[in-house]
Amino acid sequence: MNPAYRWFAAGALCAFVHAGQADSVVNDATLSVRGDGSNWAAFGHDYSEQRFSPLDQINADTVARLGVEWVLDLPGDRSLVATPLVVDGVIYFTGSYSKARAVDARTGKLLWEYDPKSIEHAGDRLRVMWDQNKGPAVWEDKLILSTIDGRLVGLNRHTGEKVWETMTIDPRRSYYITGAPKVFRGKVLIGNGGTEQEAARGYVTAYDANTGEQAWRFWIVPGNPADGFENEAMEMAAKTWTGEWWKFGGGGNAWHGFTYDPEFNTVYIGTGNGSPWNIKIRSPDGGDNLFLCSIVALDADTGEYKWHYQTNPGETWDYNSNMDIVLADLKYGEQTIKALMHAPKNGFFYVINRENGELLSAEKIAKVTWASHVDLKTGRPVENAGARYEDGEELVWPSPFGAHSWHAMSYNPQTGLVYIPTIEMPAMWRDTGVDLRNFKSPHFYVGVGTEFGTEDTPVDYGYGYLQAWDPIKNVQVWKQDLPPQWNPGTMTTAGNLVFEGRADGHFVAYRATDGEILWDIDLGVGISAPPVTYSVDGKQYVSLLVGWGGAGLIAGSLAAQHGWKYGVHPRRLYTFALDATGKVPPSPPPQLAQPVDPPEFVVDEAKAAYGQQVYAQSCFLCHGGGAVSGGGAPDLRESPIPLSLDAFKAVVLDGARRANGMPRMPDFTDKEVVALQHYIRKMARKAVNKVAAGN
Repeated sequence: MNPAYRWFAAGALCAFVHAGQADSVVNDATLSVRGDGSNWAAFGHDYSEQRFSPLDQINADTVARLGVEWVLDLPGDRSLVATPLVVDGVIYFTGSYSKARAVDARTGKLLWEYDPKSIEHAGDRLRVMWDQNKGPAVWEDKLILSTIDGRLVGLNRHTGEKVWETMTIDPRRSYYITGAPKVFRGKVLIGNGGTEQEAARGYVTAYDANTGEQAWRFWIVPGNPADGFENEAMEMAAKTWTGEWWKFGGGGNAWHGFTYDPEFNTVYIGTGNGSPWNIKIRSPDGGDNLFLCSIVALDADTGEYKWHYQTNPGETWDYNSNMDIVLADLKYGEQTIKALMHAPKNGFFYVINRENGELLSAEKIAKVTWASHVDLKTGRPVENAGARYEDGEELVWPSPFGAHSWHAMSYNPQTGLVYIPTIEMPAMWRDTGVDLRNFKSPHFYVGVGTEFGTEDTPVDYGYGYLQAWDPIKNVQVWKQDLPPQWNPGTMTTAGNLVFEGRADGHFVAYRATDGEILWDIDLGVGISAPPVTYSVDGKQYVSLLVGWGGAGLIAGSLAAQHGWKYGVHPRRLYTFALDATGKVPPSPPPQLAQPVDPPEFVVDEAKAAYGQQVYAQSCFLCHGGGAVSGGGAPDLRESPIPLSLDAFKAVVLDGARRANGMPRMPDFTDKEVVALQHYIRKMARKAVNKVAAGN
């Protein structure tokens, strides 16, 4: 037996065969329609990405009877952000480092699991990688998963045995994958991330879903003109860049936000920010910088360019458009438009004619100060003076977390409303301390061309809310405040319901028409994944992965205030049904870090200042801004390891905790490790003194 997977043979095959109803075929025919709701077979339920279920057994009148049906503990996991898939009563999901599992949806019995050994495959590349994964894809008899180290793996979904595997990136570069694969027409599409840690040139690639062989690739930004262009689209895009952008990669990495449209045989790609973020470096004389921060329409069979719409020409704020792209037929008066809806980070909600890319509307859904509005005649934003931090510093809404991040919005065709997890939070953009003329792109460390990751984020710096948005009238219909600020995606149903987890650990059902809270359960740890619903033998279920994770945890005190300290609270898969009588298993109460401050340690301020730079480049994406962990990794201010320089070196230089996901830092010098130690001790002392002063 392949040691990468375990097949729980005793009774498992029988359980698998009889877990659901008929043996469903998952392909274009079934994914192109909503179906009866018994399955949740794709990331957004079906090709529309609406995250709408036609099931209504659980509805606004009955949801108060919802209870815990069963719970599956996941002791080896940390960040759980994935959308589970459900086919014929079997739940498929990915956990930390892309470990895949199949579970009987009626009982919670584990059928099989497959570990792609992402930590081992990553090697020293692990130093730019998280443990999160947004979920698998199902195509026919395959379960296809992506790995953080850049692979696609095709499994037999009935047994969990590996069928094929392919590497999608150059393993010498600091690219990685956190997104879910997208399947269509016998192909599987995947992109990648890495813009902040590499001179990255983004691309997406389609592979044969049955063999893993490459079908086509589309580069998102142009390369060096001296090398020639891959196609006419890249030649066109190159005219919108200035300077020697290719030396900085250009960016555009598409790590999320793919939608297939069977009506037009088109794939819509939501593209990313620039590499580096700061346009003053990568394209010093301006330009739109295509295809950054865009929706790009491609022929699904060939990957050839069809059209594009750019949300942020010449972007310089990390306002990527990797957010979900939702398809719907929207009625404008007597006319029905084949539309797509998109809410990228920049704070506007876009409705676009998906047949030709024509902009129909673009309105603000949150506080936005970088632009006053979008000109519907030109399709371009009208930017506010100073927003590009031309003088070296500017406070701008929204922040790089976005007014809407990758947490899925949902659309209910019965209410006509879109349900959007929203963030209100600014960022102070500053590049006065950056050598813009001599900037060197990073290679396995963070470098974005602005000051980034050097400070803690205060507890009151941002907040969140769930809003219902009318895409025709362009108005907010209702709003419910959420805890700060990292709240997960939504699901909506024909039962006039919207479901969403929350950062404070509550799982909530709202009436879809007016936002009234109808059901609320405390699950004992922060939630970062969206729910799904399905039915088995005529009984409707709701399932949800529960485990605090994702990029929002880098926000220091803003994330840490919830008390979901690393390694303390259990991770679980919950399933709910009407009149179920199960209990929420015990979970420790929220806990905050307790920094330690040995009085005998003398902090060298010069070393601590250098350590702050090292920390911002290599540590904060896991351990949190200002050395305050939001829960994604240990809080180093309370860890005993940095108290001993030898123990600290064993972890940082020798990889003593690599099996737990703490990478070895092969490029670090003894000087840098010592500087980090002094910075951590300074931050710990600052926290201890603050408590002593009663603040």
